[in-house]
Amino acid sequence: MRNIYRNDWILGGLFALFISGASLFAAVDYSALDAIPVQHEGRKKPFLVFAQENALMLSGKTVVPVGDRKIPADELLVRIWLEPQKWLDRPLLLVDYLPLKEAVGLDPAQKYFSYTKLMANSALQMRFASSGMRSGQSADSLTKKTNELRNRLVTFEGLANGSLYRVAATPTGTQWTALPSHQPEYVALKNAFGSGNAVRFLEAAQTFQRLLGSLSPEDQPASWKIGLEVFYQKWHPFRWAWILYAIGGIVLAATWKSAPALGYRIAWSMMLAGLSFQVLGFICRILIAGRPPVTNMYESVIWVAFGAVTFSLIFEAIYRSRIFLLAAAPVAVLSLILADSQPAALNPALSPLVAVLQSNFWLTTHVLTITLGYAAFLLALGVAHIGLIQVILGRKLSAELTHYLYRTLQVGVLLLAVGTILGAVWANYSWGRFWDWDPKETWALIALLVYLFILHGRIAGKWAGFGLAVGAVVGFLSIVMAWYGVNFVLGVGLHSYGFGSGGFGIALAFVGVELALVAVAVARRYQLCSSSV
Repeated sequence: MRNIYRNDWILGGLFALFISGASLFAAVDYSALDAIPVQHEGRKKPFLVFAQENALMLSGKTVVPVGDRKIPADELLVRIWLEPQKWLDRPLLLVDYLPLKEAVGLDPAQKYFSYTKLMANSALQMRFASSGMRSGQSADSLTKKTNELRNRLVTFEGLANGSLYRVAATPTGTQWTALPSHQPEYVALKNAFGSGNAVRFLEAAQTFQRLLGSLSPEDQPASWKIGLEVFYQKWHPFRWAWILYAIGGIVLAATWKSAPALGYRIAWSMMLAGLSFQVLGFICRILIAGRPPVTNMYESVIWVAFGAVTFSLIFEAIYRSRIFLLAAAPVAVLSLILADSQPAALNPALSPLVAVLQSNFWLTTHVLTITLGYAAFLLALGVAHIGLIQVILGRKLSAELTHYLYRTLQVGVLLLAVGTILGAVWANYSWGRFWDWDPKETWALIALLVYLFILHGRIAGKWAGFGLAVGAVVGFLSIVMAWYGVNFVLGVGLHSYGFGSGGFGIALAFVGVELALVAVAVARRYQLCSSSV
């Protein structure tokens, strides 16, 4: 019996040693800090969101290439927080604008540079000193990119010295602070991280989180809101939406002739499921931010995709044609993929509203209405593509498809007109005048007049179905200018809260592809007409 007990003791010791060793070599779970609230850019958000937004600011990505591996944002921000000296010489900061690299003597082939190297570049420092702008002056592209890089360096400095990690609530509740470096819980967290022991780090993270929650409990954000934002950030409902839309579109196209009834039912199911995921995503964003999801380019893109699918389902319920679903699936998928894959240009951050946008009634009515008009035109673009492809394949544009295209354009014109009028009312409410010939206002009016010209041309008998399809494609380019070009290319006017940068190459490629499609269709149409004479 004594030997049995001794053997049990030895086995138990070996098992404990094995568990201890396994915990030592197990990967550290950085997600243990994901739900810690951080005060950043005017709101309190989970550490996961704080990490992703700052990783995006530094490197243009939320999964950052470092050496021979890619590091998730939460791991990167924890590492910079707890071992900042190791990151000063890492090529982490994005510099992708070739004229800027040439101007300051950086390697044109290199995309990421270290903080130390950039700060030691005297030509860059001189450009920083001379890149300021006077009030009302518009910046050229080089100046914009220089200021972006300066902000990137300032952000890295704030992360490296710890000042941006505002996790400690203060009694006043207005401005949280970074936790002092001598705080025992912070020291324990840092030591646990340095040890590489996963269990020890998890325990230290939990203790650290409890400490932060005990600081001014009345000023802590609601735990359900923090949990909801972590859920939203990890599960990506808009990504699931485009996956389901893509499945629906592929099934519908594949079963068009072989099993139309079954394919149609599956497509309906997939489109409804995708729409449900978009609704879930919007609900999450509204509950987290406390406002409608229509205040930046990212939100308008996902909203327009939602509107296009919604209109397609409404029209399908009326006409049962399958054409609307087939048209909506690809344009919605491409829109959502664009929003999902271009976070540097289409920033998904839930930022607080600027003052001019804080009238939620006018914000909701004007912006939602005008972007729903964009959604109807996007659906019309999809229908027009079907018509032009039919012409390119040598088929005649059907009267049925022409009717569908006409109805979709009518809806778009109505919504764009109402949205433009509501925008004028909002301008009077916010700025004291209904119209100021601001570039955004001007291009909204131009887009409306373009589509009115297209519709009136058909009514007057100047063109039939083919002309309407060409007009729907060319007309959408005016929407691209009003929607993207004014804010991201011109970058001037009273709508400065919507200004952004990036994505110009994608927009230019889209315009080129659309014009090429129209040119091929027109040439094919001319060929068919000539051969029939």
